[in-house]
Amino acid sequence: MAYNLKEIIKRKTRFSAGHRMCAGCGAPPVVRGVLSAVKEDDNLVITSATGCLEVSSCIYPYTSWKNSSFIHSAFENASATCSGIEATYNVLKKAGKLPADKTTKFVAFGGDGGTYDIGLQSLSGAMERGHDMVYVCYDNGAYMNTGTQRSSATPKFADTTTAPAGKVVPGKLQARKDLTEIIAKHNIPYVAQTALLNNFKDIHEKSEKAIYTEGACFISVLSPCPRGWGYPTEMLMEISKLAVDTCFWPLYEIKDGVYTINYKPAKKLPVEEFLKPQKRFRHMFKEGNEWMIESFQKEVDKKWEYLLAMENLTNNDK
Repeated sequence: MAYNLKEIIKRKTRFSAGHRMCAGCGAPPVVRGVLSAVKEDDNLVITSATGCLEVSSCIYPYTSWKNSSFIHSAFENASATCSGIEATYNVLKKAGKLPADKTTKFVAFGGDGGTYDIGLQSLSGAMERGHDMVYVCYDNGAYMNTGTQRSSATPKFADTTTAPAGKVVPGKLQARKDLTEIIAKHNIPYVAQTALLNNFKDIHEKSEKAIYTEGACFISVLSPCPRGWGYPTEMLMEISKLAVDTCFWPLYEIKDGVYTINYKPAKKLPVEEFLKPQKRFRHMFKEGNEWMIESFQKEVDKKWEYLLAMENLTNNDK
């Protein structure tokens, strides 16, 4: 389907204004970008793990979720809830208890804490079983809802409340987990990584592919957090673009095992351009800590070279 932003924004809203997310937070536009891909006439069931998105968008008796069925799940089981609903729906439809001519789609949302860590077992099970659903991880790189504790999605050297940067320990010591690749190894039909860019084209097109691909699909979206990352609220889109242009957060998709890099910067920026505006990395720019930036750059370059190699390998195998 051709991408037409003017037509897309005319669709009925499934996530309204009036939520209580922080100014400059990436999660609300991530949700809108994903849900804009659902056709207006289709039913939609949404499950959401406990986290920033849920606690700020569904405060009884108010909710920002519209024109959809919304279920709040515990931190660890959004995938299990969504897969159970999908299985029940199929049984009822087969028994003739639901309209045969009505399409219903199933989407689960979770932050990196409820996806990379606490909900990984639930997510892995749903993906392995092949439920016809989409899991969307809005990745802000820490447990932001409970005070910016480190998660396995937290980048190396980042300053968090449970891995503080000081004279002895330079922030988090471990490299971030590559969940996109882990889920890809479940041999599901579609896996994608995207981010918030000005025209929303990439996030919309990948969401549309995932939602209307039969079987289990997964999308990982970079979701900047001004509170945890320490950037000015007005820099949301700029910080996302820097993540992409430095290749810290590559835009790519894996369809039936074939890798496609959707954006290759004409001039790949040094990763320090992404790190510098964020307070969580400011200790890396102190005299004597140049080795941290060099180490970070090596990790980014290694991942980028891996993706280039996988794109070449899997496309040559077609």
